[in-house]
Amino acid sequence: MNILVYGVGGIGGYFGGKLALTDHHVTFLARGKHCEAIHENGLLVKSWQGDFTVRPNMITDDVTSIGVPDLVLLGVKSWQIPEAIEHLRPRLLPHTVILPLQNGVDNTQRITKLLTSGHVLAGCCNLISYIEAPGIIRHAHFIPSITFGEVDDTLTQRVLDVKELFEEAGIANNIAFDIEKELWKKFLFICPISGVGALTRLEINAICDAPYLFKMVRDAANEILELAQTMGIALSQRDVERTLETLKSQEHMNTTSMQRDIIHGRPSELEHLTGYVVHQAGKRGVFAPTNRLIYECLLPSELKARRSSD
Repeated sequence: MNILVYGVGGIGGYFGGKLALTDHHVTFLARGKHCEAIHENGLLVKSWQGDFTVRPNMITDDVTSIGVPDLVLLGVKSWQIPEAIEHLRPRLLPHTVILPLQNGVDNTQRITKLLTSGHVLAGCCNLISYIEAPGIIRHAHFIPSITFGEVDDTLTQRVLDVKELFEEAGIANNIAFDIEKELWKKFLFICPISGVGALTRLEINAICDAPYLFKMVRDAANEILELAQTMGIALSQRDVERTLETLKSQEHMNTTSMQRDIIHGRPSELEHLTGYVVHQAGKRGVFAPTNRLIYECLLPSELKARRSSD
């Protein structure tokens, strides 16, 4: 299989690194010093489960230099999707599969609208990882896994083929038969803690130890639950409680990617996490004051970061 890992950050770097350990042809598309470092020394993944170094078959910053992929593992941030798809469009054949692993619940729909074709699976992943330095990915916490499936939840041959690939690479994975619910369960976890974390600049465990801040996380999660239910997603109060239990079980000083981006003045996924809740809640008559507070407090920093990156 010809695999393209488009974006070699925390997600693409870890899972792309695992795929590069197989005999399949793997291309990394990365940028700047990160791309240069991987070209010179390979990609080092520092993981609490054990470090490993890989050299992909090809590393490039030029999408026009790649071949035609059978599978695209899309590891860019949610706000980078339109540019990525525009670059990928000329490289796709009818059989090419794109698996997005970004945070957010509407990425598959956004990609499908841009391509107007059946290239896209839906997926999400579970891990905390990030670029520690050029050419180095740090996997900090969680046993990495990918949950994926067809948008209509059918079991197709291409889903089985992707599962076989992940098994070969030693990537824990699950085929979802209600992929929308799985995406929203991940959203329920990542959105509230990212927002409160970005506001407070505190690690997950410190937020959970502060009763007022943890209540803020709970309130934001309950607003997401109400929104999801109005959209026909089969989330329940028990899903909220499981999410909060998982957060409280964190013993390590972890942060989220949106939080790190905002702290360092970079464009973030604010619009596709808390912003998505606020905008959809407004359209559907859902009262979401906690998410609105988080969003409005973080929006000036987000707009400043985007102006600086233009």
